[in-house]
Amino acid sequence: MSVVSILSEIWSRATEQLPPPEQWVVWATAAVAFVAVLSPPWRLTRHVVTIAHEGGHAVVALLTGRRLSGIRLHSDTSGLTVSYGKPRGFGMVCTAFAGYTAPGLVGLGAAFMLRQGYGIGLLWLLVAVLALMLLQIRNWFGLLSILVSVLVLGAVSWYASTEWQTAVAYVVTWFLLLGAPRPVIELQASRRAGKARSSDADMLARLTPLPGLFWVFAFFVVTVGALVLGSWWIGAWSIEDLPRF
Repeated sequence: MSVVSILSEIWSRATEQLPPPEQWVVWATAAVAFVAVLSPPWRLTRHVVTIAHEGGHAVVALLTGRRLSGIRLHSDTSGLTVSYGKPRGFGMVCTAFAGYTAPGLVGLGAAFMLRQGYGIGLLWLLVAVLALMLLQIRNWFGLLSILVSVLVLGAVSWYASTEWQTAVAYVVTWFLLLGAPRPVIELQASRRAGKARSSDADMLARLTPLPGLFWVFAFFVVTVGALVLGSWWIGAWSIEDLPRF
């Protein structure tokens, strides 16, 4: 197949609107994602949340006019996104706030796509975003993490049946929604133990008049809000209930 025909086939699959799966599939995929958020799987699956976290920093940095220098993902599930610009101000605050809220908001956007019937389109969109992230990765473990994610999602999107593609899209969405609040809880536990003095919340405390605990609470509200709304969208509504634009 030529490159043009491959891209045409990808576009055709990504823009195909599918009916929602059976309700048991929705809740079975939720159960799979819930298990992935628990320990010990969390020690491995948390890397997915880290990718979304650092991607959130990177996207908002670019949107607010900052210059992105690079992204690092580490084997201990930590990460670092470096951007240049004004050390204070709106852009820096938004960039710092974006990390912990990104997984939940990405999950919410994914839930909206699922409710519109674009589960396969969601998978291809994630492949495209991860491929763009590769351009900014600055360490070997980060490169490996993103490459594995791209290859797995790309293989599912190209070779798997429609039913399996839909199931994977739901698992990914549920995992982002369910997994987003846990790092926030872990962050506050580390702060209480005096081990997170350079966290995003503490950075925001230095950038604004508001204390770090306020920002942890804000992270928690956003991630839990995304979980509640996203769960409602993909668990309680049918596709016919949504307004058409």
